[in-house]
This record gives sequence, structure tokens and C-alpha cells, in this order.
Amino acid sequence: MQRGPSGLRGWVIPVLVLMLWELWSHAGTFPIDTLSRPSDIAVAGARGFIDGSIPLATWQTVQAALYGLAVAAVLGILFGVILGLSPRLEGVVGPSIDALRPVPSVALIPLALLMFGFGLQMEASVVAFACLWPILLVTIAAVHGVEPRLLDVARVLQMSFAARMFKVILPAALGRINVGLRIAVSISLIVAVTVEIVLNPRGLGYSMIGAQQSLRPDLVYAQLLWLGLLGWGLNAALNKAVSMWPGGVQSYEDVQP
Repeated sequence: MQRGPSGLRGWVIPVLVLMLWELWSHAGTFPIDTLSRPSDIAVAGARGFIDGSIPLATWQTVQAALYGLAVAAVLGILFGVILGLSPRLEGVVGPSIDALRPVPSVALIPLALLMFGFGLQMEASVVAFACLWPILLVTIAAVHGVEPRLLDVARVLQMSFAARMFKVILPAALGRINVGLRIAVSISLIVAVTVEIVLNPRGLGYSMIGAQQSLRPDLVYAQLLWLGLLGWGLNAALNKAVSMWPGGVQSYEDVQP
């Protein structure tokens, strides 16, 4: 009952900003050549959806973002579990992670371009590099927080690594791993659009550059607002997917051979 009114209250500020923006634009307070009216932005966005340009660019951006995110999630969770279970191995690999993690993902664009050329794989590889680190680090910390007795029981039952990972560790640590995944979702979209703006001729980033060069601020703002809604939707979809995961392991009685 409380979620509905709370959700409506969240729209108060955006609606108020749009109303004031529209009124001040008509009053001549804002320069129309750089700050379009919200009504013009809505029209430009509607035309972009009708002619299919925005849906196509959205698919290209989301495709690269999710492709890179999926690669990062698989590698980050797998190696995060391995390093979390082995403090000695973590001590050996840790310095290398600390050295690679601060490297800006966009600095890899020239190398990715040499390896893959223009297109999906180049963009997804840069996204994967950026998303890997939050997932990896959060997974390591989450595995450290798993109840040791659960791991002892799994070891006594002689469960394989895959069985321990999917039956014990992930169900017990998924709530904390989800934090890294949620951070990575935002990063994936940010990096994908950045690569498209800087170099890759596809997706919403490239479309926004085209609108800017055509002196279409209304279309630029329409796509920018759409990106915000897209990020919100991806985050909500991830939370829904994680909530559908089977119940977590709470005690040693939940561990089955």
C-alpha cells in the first residue's frame, strides 16, 4: 500500500522540472537552439520511435551492453568464487587485479579496435573489461561472508566444485553479488554509449552525435532521456531476475549431496 504513493511522489520533481522548463522556454528565458522545449523533445522522440531509428539504435546499444555484461558476469563470478575460496591464490592474483582495475576502459578502445574492428565485439569487449571488476571484487567479498560451516558440510559430502558453487555458494551469496551486478549494469550502459560516441558507428551514442551534428537538440535530449529510462528498466529487470533465483542457503540442513 505504501509503494504506490511513494512511487507517485518520485515523479513530482521530474514533472515540476518539465513544466517549468516548458514555461520558461515559451517565455524566452532559455535559448531554443540549445535547450529545446519538452514538447519539442517529446515530438522528436515520438518521430524517432515511429521511423524505427531509436528502437534500432537502442537494440544495438543494449546488445553490446548485455553481451559485455554477460561475459563480465560469468568471468567475475567464476573467478570471484575461486579466489574467495582460496586466500593464498587471492594473495597471488590480488596485486595483478589492483594493477589492472584502475585502467580506464576507454583506454582499451584502440586495442579493441585492432583486435575486433568496428562493431559489436569491439564494443562488448570494452564493456566487459569495465564491468568485470565490480562483479569480481563483490563476489570475492560475498564468498568470504558465506557461513564456513556450509562449506565444511559441502566438503564432507564431497561435492564437486560446480555443485558447491551452484548449490551452496551462489544461493548463499547471491544477495551480495547482486550489488556488484547492479553496479555493472549501469557501467555497461555508460561504457557502451561512450564507445559509440567516441568511435563505434552504431547505437544510441552514435545517433546522438548525428543529431548534434545536424543541430537537432530536441532529438539529442529525447535520446538522452530515453537512455535514463533504459538504464532504469535494465536495473529493474536484473532485480526481477535475481529475485526469481531459488531460495538461499541459510543453514547446513539446506545443503544436499
